[in-house]
Amino acid sequence: MIRSLAAAAALILSAIASPALDYVPVRDSPPAIAREFRAAWIATVFNINWPSRPGLPAATQKAELARMLDRAAAMNLNAVILQVRPGCDALYESKLDPWSNWLTGTMGQSPGYDPLAFAVAEAHARGLELHAWFNPFRALSSPNITASSGHVTRRHPDWVRKYNGKVWLDPGLKDAREFALRVMLDVVKRYDVDGIHIDDYFYPYPEGKSAGEFPDAASYKASGSRLARDDWRRANIDGFVEELYRSIKSSKPWVKFGISPFGIWRPGVPSGTTASLDAYGMLYADSRRWLREGWCDYFSPQLYWPIAGEQGYAKLLSWWDSENVKHRHVWPGIAADRIGASRPASEHGRQIELARGGTSAGHVHWNLKPLLADTRGVAGMLAKSHYAQKALVPPSPWLSRSSQAEPKLSVRAEGGALYVDWKTSGPTPRNYAVQVKINGRWQAPNISAGFRKGVRLPGSPAPEAIAVTAVNIYGTASRPTVVGRR
Repeated sequence: MIRSLAAAAALILSAIASPALDYVPVRDSPPAIAREFRAAWIATVFNINWPSRPGLPAATQKAELARMLDRAAAMNLNAVILQVRPGCDALYESKLDPWSNWLTGTMGQSPGYDPLAFAVAEAHARGLELHAWFNPFRALSSPNITASSGHVTRRHPDWVRKYNGKVWLDPGLKDAREFALRVMLDVVKRYDVDGIHIDDYFYPYPEGKSAGEFPDAASYKASGSRLARDDWRRANIDGFVEELYRSIKSSKPWVKFGISPFGIWRPGVPSGTTASLDAYGMLYADSRRWLREGWCDYFSPQLYWPIAGEQGYAKLLSWWDSENVKHRHVWPGIAADRIGASRPASEHGRQIELARGGTSAGHVHWNLKPLLADTRGVAGMLAKSHYAQKALVPPSPWLSRSSQAEPKLSVRAEGGALYVDWKTSGPTPRNYAVQVKINGRWQAPNISAGFRKGVRLPGSPAPEAIAVTAVNIYGTASRPTVVGRR
């Protein structure tokens, strides 16, 4: 009897504390939500970022990655770029490449779960995009790795070239290029990734004059090409990049394709720029052409230098923006790992500000570790200033001009809190942005994952107005649906 009375009293108090609130559609305009790509690379090769070492139990690997994603979301990043194929190996279930040794210590040995499937689900649950990062032609990321029987070096040794002690697939072979394409498109088709990403490894970096020429004379001769050998190499990579872009769009047009090439196209370009590496003439990467042709959705040149100087970040970023004639996203790579005594965190912040003044606001941190460690206070600085509010990934209008239906809202009070529920017509949006107005001021937006159909808000003070914006898989936002207290 006493327990029954206590329960009844609790219900009465709850009802008093949570009075029914009547929210109806109102004419109000919340402030525009910031748009900026805020990403960080998560490197798996040599266990740079994750997992912390090979051979950890699956539960430990999952917990490590979940903590990283928690921190990324808490810092108001909105994307991560996860390395899933360091050297013709896989951090996901694959019939084409064997399991990566960076997971278990032994190539071909299953970690007991699918890391990419786990990463996609966990990233999306936190409102983060997940881009899968591949190295197309590096066959082994270290000569000390023992290749499993299912590795391409064992199955197709005729595709393999050894150069300066390292192992590569020959980009001059059509079969090798098609294999790399097949691997990436397999992930596009089977996983709900938001992007496919490749970096600056095409033909190998020349490591000293003693390295000599990449051993592709036989494939060059067999090709029958009338191009000079250097032009033929560039044509191989050009064709690969174009075909990869078009193939992704044919399969899932909303999946973004991103490239992060060496930050200087050629020494002397723009004027006064110096570089010991000629990416055009040594890696055979005509990255300027890829941007000018629009063979990517976003372009992240690795601009890891200080703002000023012969390899000045500001000058290089301005030049790349000037080459962006197809109006793709230019989101430069910035080197968080170079923050130190000679490069303060404040310069990292100024680089972000310069990127915001470019053709499309966005940037990518190399890599996540310095942000997690708050090197020289960089994470704290970003939290107080540059990332004080959440941002949505910018839309890519060349991919789709489809509109997004406005969500329909309902609000209920329960247990001292407000529950905002919504429905949308058509495909499920990728994200929702929730804004509340308290004491006459709209608050910073909260980004909710698309599969969530509601959000819990504090009930005191009750917002005067609530706005919800739906964002589809292309990044296109609906008009906000706004409700206010009657």
